[in-house]
Amino acid sequence: MERIRIAIIGVGNCASSLVQGIYYYREKKPEDAIGLMHWEIGGYTPGDIEVVAAVDIDKRKVGKDLSEAIFAKPNNTKVFMPDIPKTGVKVVMGQVMDGVAPHMKEYPEEETFVISDEPEADIVKILKESRAEIVLNYLPVGSEDASRYYAECALEAGCAFINCMPVFIASDPMWAKKFKEKGLPIVGDDIKAQIGATITHRTLAKLFADRGVKLDRTYQMNTGGNTDFLNMLARDRLKSKRISKTSAVQSILPEPLEERNIHIGPADYIPWLKDNKICFLRMEGRIFGDIPINLELRLSVEDSPNSAGCAIDAIRCCKLALERGISGPLISISAYTMKHPPDQYPDNIARQMVEEFIQGKRER
Repeated sequence: MERIRIAIIGVGNCASSLVQGIYYYREKKPEDAIGLMHWEIGGYTPGDIEVVAAVDIDKRKVGKDLSEAIFAKPNNTKVFMPDIPKTGVKVVMGQVMDGVAPHMKEYPEEETFVISDEPEADIVKILKESRAEIVLNYLPVGSEDASRYYAECALEAGCAFINCMPVFIASDPMWAKKFKEKGLPIVGDDIKAQIGATITHRTLAKLFADRGVKLDRTYQMNTGGNTDFLNMLARDRLKSKRISKTSAVQSILPEPLEERNIHIGPADYIPWLKDNKICFLRMEGRIFGDIPINLELRLSVEDSPNSAGCAIDAIRCCKLALERGISGPLISISAYTMKHPPDQYPDNIARQMVEEFIQGKRER
């Protein structure tokens, strides 16, 4: 089959894990391909994905072949596929806009972004010339203006769009209409992990509800040492992120908790954790006879490979939509792989919806 041609906006840890995964699974067979939700979707395996364009703003990545850029600082995720062949894809300079928080310049270069002085590339031209079919947005949290800029570039270039970060595009009716009118699919917003803080919190919240437990209050606090957590020290960049993560949990409950009884968000930046994310979760409720029950959980996971497992399915479902002439928000795969999709569904239902989509029974 032909390759799925994707463009990546933001060559950070998530992009590194995704690219490593594409080459890693090319060497695997179905029976030993650990860590995938689907080996094959519509005839496409993970190795059928090809990155044809890449955009970043860091001087250690811009101008480099993608195979080098994914391992350049400040990236610090686990390397599980070190031998990536030259791709022939040179990382081009993007628009900075609000993609870099002012406080980032106060940290050592190996931990933070270092803006390149290369001229900004014509992104629409790059997308067209590379014949990219799908654009993945991996910009830092809080990059509201920059994310919308790249969404417009995708529209102008005739590319589908997968919004992996918490700016509301796929879930915004105005943007949904734009992609629908252009005949292009869109998936979003804010990528989930395979087994991460949000999916675990949602699962436990549903367990409480299904077993008749009244959830009174809960928190989820996350720490890490990658640029995502460093970026999120600027609390003014977190509005969409908090809404995204909180609504993902609230949507599972029979009745939403009052705002003061639910707190979900990052706690702090700890450099030596690198790309390891640690989640502290607490749930307080009442069982039979109004008797209290408290649950506490600590989850430790490598953050970026955890999200790549969802991205690799979103890419392939997006390709199926392109082949089938389906445009606008893809409801099923968005609900399954994103924290703030256009429509929220319990994860077991979203999974069934995705299976039906793959079989051609939904979103025709």
